[in-house]
Amino acid sequence: MSTAGECEVLSELQQHVGVGVLNRPKALNALNTRMVEAMFEIYSRWDADPQGAGDKAFCAGGDVKTVVQQGLAGQVDEALRFFHSEYRLNYLISELTKPHVAMIDGITMGGGVGVSVHGTFRVATERTVFSMPECAIGLYPDVGGSYFLPRLRGGLGMYLALTGARLQGVDVRHAGIATHYIPSQLLPELHQSIVGLGPAASDAAALGEVLSSFEAREALPEGQLAAIRQARRILPLGTGPSQLSVADINLCFGGKASVEEIYEACERAGQWGIDTIAQMSKGSPMSQKLSFEQLRRGAGMDLAACLQMENRMVHRCVANIGSDFYTGVQAALITRSGNPIWVPFSLKGVRAEDVESFFQPLPPHQELQLPQLSGRGQQAKL
Repeated sequence: MSTAGECEVLSELQQHVGVGVLNRPKALNALNTRMVEAMFEIYSRWDADPQGAGDKAFCAGGDVKTVVQQGLAGQVDEALRFFHSEYRLNYLISELTKPHVAMIDGITMGGGVGVSVHGTFRVATERTVFSMPECAIGLYPDVGGSYFLPRLRGGLGMYLALTGARLQGVDVRHAGIATHYIPSQLLPELHQSIVGLGPAASDAAALGEVLSSFEAREALPEGQLAAIRQARRILPLGTGPSQLSVADINLCFGGKASVEEIYEACERAGQWGIDTIAQMSKGSPMSQKLSFEQLRRGAGMDLAACLQMENRMVHRCVANIGSDFYTGVQAALITRSGNPIWVPFSLKGVRAEDVESFFQPLPPHQELQLPQLSGRGQQAKL
């Protein structure tokens, strides 16, 4: 952890380019309330280029351990403040009027996804590990997951939401989560090239050209650049390091009417389906039902509405200290038993009316108040 005297978000202006560094390396740059509120203030002043400090992670998510400890101590309002601030930051990043570049060079999960995926450019490397593992801790894919996951191709978004599966390296690019794939060793040079643009770094087209030129290079000899630029040397999704079974994912997770239908389809998908069921079965049944409904609704909503919906959901998770969220986080991060007792313990026990209750409006003072922005964001489309 960073000590009290250390700043957890470092920022400076380098020749017209704002540079932000997440500085909690011992915690894998897990976001806490101080960090998201500091980032909101920084981003409100200038457009930033966040890079994770340390060599293990870009950002491994939100600091849900602290959130649960606050809730258990009766500090529910403080626990909810984290999510409220986080969702406001996610929205701000999507609406920045200058281009935003996130170097997702390492573990990128949960909250780390939220501070990258909504920006203009997301650069994956061979070290990138992407995941939305919230069902395993009794939550749901938040930080705008209800917006970007259903917009991924085929059944991939639902698959990532329900299994918490990890995408690695170039597969993050081909899934449409990253906009570019650039080897990690080129990032310092890329950084200098962006800074070298000066005022032109505010032009998304100029910045995109620089990123594309680095993607084409792929750290190979100069003489091969022309051929590489033509072929891109990017493997199709499913042939990269994640070794995804794209056909099975689309067959089992695409266009299904319920979580139960997904399980039934997986039962007919051979060994891959058996393994996938085993992975899904580790998660909270309530979280799986919530995630399915969340993505179903989010497919027809804009980002602002999705974040407001997720705020309603998280209020129900955090305000009830008997919820699966508390159970899951304690089992994973506090007692580390690794054996959460979900309530209910099966999909059959999850009632439709209980799922619906998570989506109901909150009292006005608890609804998510998003910043009033220009609406001229330059985020890349998924």
